[in-house]
Amino acid sequence: MVDLDWKAKMVSSDISNKSSKLSIPGPFRLLNMSSPLSTSASASSAYEYYLRLPELRMLWEAKEFPDWQNELVLKPALHALETTFRFISIVLSDPRPYSNRREWTRRLESLATSQIELIAMICEDENEDKTTAGTAPIVDLTSSNGVLARECSSTEVWKVHGETTVVNRTSESSLLPRLATWQKSEDVAEKILYSIECEMRRCPYTLGLGEPNLSGKPNLDYDAVCKPNELHAVKKSPYDHVDNHENATLYTVHQILEAWIQTAKQVLKRIVSRIDAGNFETAANDGYLTEKIWKLLSEIEDLHLLMDPDDFLRLKSQLMIKSVNETEAFCFRSKALVEITKMSKELKHKVPFILGVEVDPKGGPRIQEAAMKLYAEKEEGNKVFLVQALQAIEGALKRFFYGYKQVLVVVMGSLEAKGNRVVTSSDSGDSLSQIFLEPTYFPSLDAAKTFLGEFWSRGHGGSGLTRWMKK
Repeated sequence: MVDLDWKAKMVSSDISNKSSKLSIPGPFRLLNMSSPLSTSASASSAYEYYLRLPELRMLWEAKEFPDWQNELVLKPALHALETTFRFISIVLSDPRPYSNRREWTRRLESLATSQIELIAMICEDENEDKTTAGTAPIVDLTSSNGVLARECSSTEVWKVHGETTVVNRTSESSLLPRLATWQKSEDVAEKILYSIECEMRRCPYTLGLGEPNLSGKPNLDYDAVCKPNELHAVKKSPYDHVDNHENATLYTVHQILEAWIQTAKQVLKRIVSRIDAGNFETAANDGYLTEKIWKLLSEIEDLHLLMDPDDFLRLKSQLMIKSVNETEAFCFRSKALVEITKMSKELKHKVPFILGVEVDPKGGPRIQEAAMKLYAEKEEGNKVFLVQALQAIEGALKRFFYGYKQVLVVVMGSLEAKGNRVVTSSDSGDSLSQIFLEPTYFPSLDAAKTFLGEFWSRGHGGSGLTRWMKK
């Protein structure tokens, strides 16, 4: 514990003894419960069986290109995007007259755009990390000199920048080019294609899904990396026989969710390795990428709000989905979600290494002082970016679980959502509330900002702060 009297003195030795003392809020009192990140093994197994996750993981974790370090990060992200194309087909083929097709279309367009933005961030990383540059499997569109191969029917030749010949190749297995030729989905597909064109402009290559590719970039060998045919082979749930159209919706939403959780897992591993190697700038980039993935997971969960209430609750009964106990959250049936939550929280242990100090065994403010010095001196920008990114991850994580709790209430009703007890009362003892009401994961960074803010609020000049930091 940090000595609060010491903290008050540290703000400034010039403050009068009559000045009010800076007060630090105490930690939230949590109930003495088991870990909120836990659920029954049987519930998790049923969840994985329903989504065919073991088969999907085999696709996500298959290493096809040994020299390409980004493969295990990008592949599940591409799978999520390709599954979104299938989802668009499912929604636009829905025969129910009461389906809100207009809002579904808007949400899926937005979801596809958000995913393309994150995929572009992953691809941009290859430009910044010299160890990964040039290792992606690409198709050089200028190497054929305008000659079309007989086996590639989905290609076109055009000229750009005068006499430069470009062969623009389109994936033969992806569903997106097919959506572009279907009257119901033509406008949606076109918007997605232009999103790819815009978001990939800073990347060393483009995706090769039929986007204009006005800059004539190389195409990622999408079919070889994503393998859409193998992905769509697991498009049917083991409970596909259940007579309920929302079954396909629920199944597809959660396959997209799990694919991005897999990507987040790989990015979090990379953050740790890059911090350990002292690559703080690239680690910060991955930190902000992880923050955006947490926000994307919230966007995916919000799709449940568009499901028909009666059909969904009937499906819940048909699939026999129910809480094992009063404090269990449905989302924790996903082992991977539990894992990335723990990995995100464990990043707090990297702060002393980033700041270049060791934890004081006596509980002194060594880390806090180092953080204040880092913020004030502005000489190591990469470290500032990194610790800011770590706190951004925390914020996005807690917002995800808070938002998920609201989605549960809207979709299932407050009584059904939490075992007829927790959500309807002011009790914060349920597992979701425990997570978003937890004290900050980075108390030293929080305290450093608190005292810097107090310092500046008392009207001290920059020179005074500089003198204090040199003491």
